[in-house]
Amino acid sequence: MLPEKLLTVREVAERLRVCRATVYAMVERGELPNVRVSNAVRFHPADLAAFMAQRRR
Repeated sequence: MLPEKLLTVREVAERLRVCRATVYAMVERGELPNVRVSNAVRFHPADLAAFMAQRRR
């Protein structure tokens, strides 16, 4: 079984309906859990779903 595909900044921006700069700013502020792969920022789909669920409240 393969692990979940990590999401890119572009994919997260599309799902949150914000620009990529906003996603990077959220990462810098520590609001959005992420994984660094070399120089790239990636996101676990489950972390993004939890973030979105927390914001709905």
